[in-house]
Amino acid sequence: MTAIVLVHGLWADGSCWSETITELRALGHDPVAAQLSLQSMEDDIAAVRRVLTTFDTGEPVLLIGWSYGGAVITNAARGQDSVAALAYVAAFAPDEGESVRDISRRRTGSLLPEHIRTTEDHHSYIDRRAYGKVMAADAAEERTALAAAVQKFPRLGIDTSPSGSPAWRTLPTHYLIAAEDRALPAATQRELAARMGAETVEWPTGHGPMYSRPKDLALYLDRIVKNSMGGGSSRTR
Repeated sequence: MTAIVLVHGLWADGSCWSETITELRALGHDPVAAQLSLQSMEDDIAAVRRVLTTFDTGEPVLLIGWSYGGAVITNAARGQDSVAALAYVAAFAPDEGESVRDISRRRTGSLLPEHIRTTEDHHSYIDRRAYGKVMAADAAEERTALAAAVQKFPRLGIDTSPSGSPAWRTLPTHYLIAAEDRALPAATQRELAARMGAETVEWPTGHGPMYSRPKDLALYLDRIVKNSMGGGSSRTR
């Protein structure tokens, strides 16, 4: 059986995957959502690796990252024999030495800069009134209001950590491009997916398809497990 590990992004927590987890369970999977501290990239990488230790030896893992979570899995999967494939959902996928901030500055058009607020103790959050517009404009207002209410406060500067050698160089990789993304421009996502040589799909959805299309997202991940995992073996490009 393949294990599924879901990794959230900034200004979110593991509950962002709630509906997707329910749908994956209905398809016969038993997914786990990692909980990131969002205090440092190193801590978040360690949190994902901690989750990886909870599965049976030899059980292959599909590791999924959304947004900043893509940068986390890029590093957390390195040297982890249990990880058989990576899936990026509107996610950052840095190369060695590159940071999330580097990627975010490639293009203008993101609504994040105008709606990010900071606290006196050097953390950030998205203005709750704008959360849905920025993160998932195609999702139900009540769902994004809930996401705004439980959002975590990342430490300022967490997006500046340079990536190590990326795991996507040696693992089968998939990328879901959100064509109507208002946080990470779709053109940037296409470039990242192409650079990785990822198997790519593109949906007319916002930055957070787990909020707007959880059933479709579960079916997409289920197809990866069934059609692309290849018994958990990795490959080198």
